[in-house]
Amino acid sequence: MTETLTDDLKYIVFQLKEKEYAIPVNKVHSIEKIEHITRVPGVSSYIKGVLNLRGVVTPIIDLRLRFDIEEVAYTDSTRIIIVSFDDMEVGLIVDTANDVIDIKAEAIEPQPEVVGVDEAEYINGVAKLDKRLLILLDLEKILQRDDLKTTYGNEG
Repeated sequence: MTETLTDDLKYIVFQLKEKEYAIPVNKVHSIEKIEHITRVPGVSSYIKGVLNLRGVVTPIIDLRLRFDIEEVAYTDSTRIIIVSFDDMEVGLIVDTANDVIDIKAEAIEPQPEVVGVDEAEYINGVAKLDKRLLILLDLEKILQRDDLKTTYGNEG
């Protein structure tokens, strides 16, 4: 676990369906509106394709599909969160992304034992904030490198 100078950790909060999720701000490069995504044949169904973002070809993952949540049409609220992972950038399609919050370390609890939750394997922990319950995601498990090699332009 990374040591920090304060007890507060900054997270970007986003939604999928009616649930709120959070990822560390220090992993987020930018948040973009949905743009034209170029499909790539022969990749997992949750990988929507690639996006040319300011000259960088970025693989795009639809988190709804990654978590086995039904796919919906993109809206004006749909966002792509560009995260840095393993020396590359990856875009995560989410329903909305509109919050940056501080979470105290003591408000974070380990992943609960939940049966029947499709995204459970991708959860790092849960943060309880007043009446909100935020699911903290493990980007490493979501962005398994093997799934992205084909999309990222591995020449062979």
